[in-house]
Amino acid sequence: MKIAISGKGGVGKTTLSALMARRLAKEGRKVLAVDADADANLATALGIDISQHDIQPIAQLEELIAEKMGTGEDVGQGLYVLNPNVSDIPDRFAIEYQGVRFLAVGTVKTGGTGCYCAENKLIKRLINHLMLKSDEAVIIDMEAGLEHLSRGTGEGVDALIVVVEPGMRSIQTAKNIKSMADEIGIESVYGVASKVRSNKDLDIIKEKLKEIQFLGAIPYDEEIIKADLEGRPFFDFANEELLKEVDAILQNLNID
Repeated sequence: MKIAISGKGGVGKTTLSALMARRLAKEGRKVLAVDADADANLATALGIDISQHDIQPIAQLEELIAEKMGTGEDVGQGLYVLNPNVSDIPDRFAIEYQGVRFLAVGTVKTGGTGCYCAENKLIKRLINHLMLKSDEAVIIDMEAGLEHLSRGTGEGVDALIVVVEPGMRSIQTAKNIKSMADEIGIESVYGVASKVRSNKDLDIIKEKLKEIQFLGAIPYDEEIIKADLEGRPFFDFANEELLKEVDAILQNLNID
């Protein structure tokens, strides 16, 4: 099971990623939760005490990048290993908590931010490895874009879930993500409605996104939103209604 979760910032991607990872682990699955969002808070959402761990995204580990991609001087001049070995990175840097292994990857840098060729290459190679070769259930909490994924990597994605809240900006972002997914060959694109207060909210989202099959809806929960804003884990006090909805989403995916 290889799942990428995307959507506009603030819609609840991390909430869904954490809940799905913890529920799969509770079922006895081997789970790797990957934070590939610039607003990195998946560790906290999973319940990991970040004060007890030195969590640095792979993209910021200069010594590792030099080790995998070539010498620091060579990387600085744009010279690096084309196919670095990344198979050992999860075991070296993942943090295990409540049956979930957590790995902070970081973001792929884009134009206007300087030369990040080596970092980008390493991250994309790592994501490719996780999607195509890992024997774990992998859940990746992504940004609104799909920069981490290539056409080859996309073939390993069992499902791309777009989280959508009521609102035109979120809906438009979902449309853009669906278009990007089509371009790189991801066929299984699903939606999950978030912060839903009524059936009307859900109906509007589905009406605007007819090209996406929806797996379920996460109800609006003030306590979850407050915990997210304060950086507190929310799994342990998530109500039964929310957990049942997450279980239904996983069941509706119908993938191993």
